[in-house]
Amino acid sequence: MVSRGRAEIVVHYLTMHQRVVDELGRRIVAGVWRPGDPLPVEEALAAETGVSRGALREAVKALVAKGMLHVRPRTGTRVLPPEQWNHLDRDVLRWKQAGDAASLLRDTGELRRIVEPEAARLAADRADPDAVRVLYDCLAAMEAAAAEPGRSGYVEADMTFHRALLDASGNRLLGSLGRAVDIALEHSFLVSTRTPGAVEASLPKHRAIVRAVEARNPSAAAAAVLALIEAAEEEIARSPGMPTGAARRSSQPPARHG
Repeated sequence: MVSRGRAEIVVHYLTMHQRVVDELGRRIVAGVWRPGDPLPVEEALAAETGVSRGALREAVKALVAKGMLHVRPRTGTRVLPPEQWNHLDRDVLRWKQAGDAASLLRDTGELRRIVEPEAARLAADRADPDAVRVLYDCLAAMEAAAAEPGRSGYVEADMTFHRALLDASGNRLLGSLGRAVDIALEHSFLVSTRTPGAVEASLPKHRAIVRAVEARNPSAAAAAVLALIEAAEEEIARSPGMPTGAARRSSQPPARHG
């Protein structure tokens, strides 16, 4: 969902457990409790969040599984440093989107540069006619969504295209990785597509990817994906959905090493 200001992903809680996990997770990502800090005593935190101590313990267990908390019998529950968090976890990605959107956009762009060109190269080598047909179907869905008033379905169609490209690589780990970072990609696409003219400019670039895959031209497929990513990074930097004051930080190119 896109707000009138910055682009945001809205979640609707299904259970009390999910609400408490979400509240605690957001606080950790926002730095309310710093790495090494203990959580407040159980009774006080349960009263503050409005749940039973049992419900709080279950929420803590969920955050332990995400690598965000560590429980020890004598020292209590402490916050772990971000290096130990599971950054492919959907909740962690969503909390990063809410609390540190510029950093998430930067990390997503860097991940795409590392993964997607090589996936396109593999797809050009390995994709069978059915996989190519799926890519063309995804492109057609993007074009149809772009033609609709409000373009409400465009971001989902765009995400489906990129999932299909990773699947076309023939590497199942790449396909799973794409689904794992859906939240990050959705946020990136929500921001980039709010830049005027971005959708219109994006469609030919996606078509160039499919044609290169169909032609079994790995270098052209990789180059087409990289051109798309670079254009998206420029659009993100100019987007009205970009977090205030964050455009310059997130648009800086990643450090290059020899």
